[in-house]
Amino acid sequence: MESKTAALPHAGGAAANADAAAPSAPRTEQRAGPFQARTPGGEEPLDEIAETAPGAVRELVARARVAQVAWAEVPVGERAELIAKVKKRLLARAEEIAALVHRECGKPIEEAALAEVLPNADLVDYWTSSIEELLDESPVDLDPIAYPGKTGRIRRDPRGVVALITPWNYPVAIPLRTLVPALLAGNAVVFKPSEVAPRSGALVASLFEGLLPDGVLSVAQGGGDVGAALVDAGVDLVVFTGGVATGKKIAVACAERLVPTSLELGGKDSAVVLGDCDLERAARGVVWGAFTNAGQSCASIERVYVEQAIADRFITRAVALTRELRPGVDVGAMTTARQAAIVRRHLEAAVDDGAEILAGGAPPEGSLAFPPTVLRAPREDTPLLQEETFGPVLPIVVVKDAEEAIARTNASRFALTTSLWTRSHERAHALARRLRAGVVTINNHGFTGALPAAPWTGAGDSGSGVTSSPHALAELTRPRFVLDDRSRAKRELWWYPYTPALRTTAFAMARVRGGAGLFGRVRALVELVAALSRRLLGR
Repeated sequence: MESKTAALPHAGGAAANADAAAPSAPRTEQRAGPFQARTPGGEEPLDEIAETAPGAVRELVARARVAQVAWAEVPVGERAELIAKVKKRLLARAEEIAALVHRECGKPIEEAALAEVLPNADLVDYWTSSIEELLDESPVDLDPIAYPGKTGRIRRDPRGVVALITPWNYPVAIPLRTLVPALLAGNAVVFKPSEVAPRSGALVASLFEGLLPDGVLSVAQGGGDVGAALVDAGVDLVVFTGGVATGKKIAVACAERLVPTSLELGGKDSAVVLGDCDLERAARGVVWGAFTNAGQSCASIERVYVEQAIADRFITRAVALTRELRPGVDVGAMTTARQAAIVRRHLEAAVDDGAEILAGGAPPEGSLAFPPTVLRAPREDTPLLQEETFGPVLPIVVVKDAEEAIARTNASRFALTTSLWTRSHERAHALARRLRAGVVTINNHGFTGALPAAPWTGAGDSGSGVTSSPHALAELTRPRFVLDDRSRAKRELWWYPYTPALRTTAFAMARVRGGAGLFGRVRALVELVAALSRRLLGR
């Protein structure tokens, strides 16, 4: 997903200590300069919101580190009871949230409600009802002969202080997908929303107001300098969703300090439309997958590979459906002029490379009302087919067959999601196994990021992070193994002193366990018994 948090993080030292306090509103350090009050659609200006001074970020992390220790001691069931209240608050403020996202990001009200509110109610339900089981200790089987009197268990401990940096395209949904499980797992979080959508970020934090001890959730408002300061402030994990370039800079900075990262970056998602598809469903699904949120999603369909046998019929229907979309109702304005300029550049380059615009086209210079655009693209070596466009443009490429479509899909440096459109589910599953993608959908596209039990992940330039599902806990927690030894023996077999009897025991055990033939194992067993007897006598 494209992020406007362009940061070049640098290495830094540990955070200082701070005092914990009683539950309160999430803490935000501020500086004098406010964000510009602007809206994509040109409505009345939004309220100004103060930025966080980069120099104040280290204090936020220090406070979070102290608060996290106490928060982690709260029983997980009690943490779940507290955070479960976020669901009711979210639903009660549904209209307020949708209106704010509409004004701040240009998203249609319906999309804001369906993508930013309702799925997150399910998310809170999922995590608060399952977190105790997911964090429960698990036993490790130990051979009672080799390790007498010993038992082992694995527990999942919180990472500590999590730095969460999120983009503007889903300014409520994306933060909550990490905030809820991270806090339930016992972490503290310092959250930096996009500077393009700071008010939505502040609203997200307000959903937790009064539920958490002071310092457990803090908000750092600002741009790339604040993001850099946060990565530099001694955190234990950085969770970043945004552009590839910024993600790589964060990865380098964190690697120098051995801080783990969860990076969910761009996408160049394809739809593979096969000749036996339900053409009406495929056309409608592809049009929605390309133009929802004005194409500003890492899961947007940015490439369509359609089999030649049905290409003309599919293209005709997709163009007709696109022309039916109502500006400002079905498709909102783009959020930033910078992103609109990228989309315009990709579109112009494609036309120069021989692409034919079938619907839509670039708007007047300076306009964020970029119309849904469909074009037939004869060449693969154009930015529109190679780079993340992140806007309402749908290039369609006609291919000979499924083999060519799979090969072209897999050739991308991105590997986030792909959809297959066919009536043959058996064939689709076979093709899915060959796709280089973290998520594959059959006869649908793009919505699975809203499923809290399903992992959302990719590979290549799409990053390596995992959002949602129990797999996300692999990043938000660290495994701790605890071994309990109740043996009454004075010493272990492998302790000092090293003696000839111990050497004989070791090699005899190797032969008994398969390092010799049948008769060799029998002889080794006799040697082992004798050697163990001598070893137990201290020889």
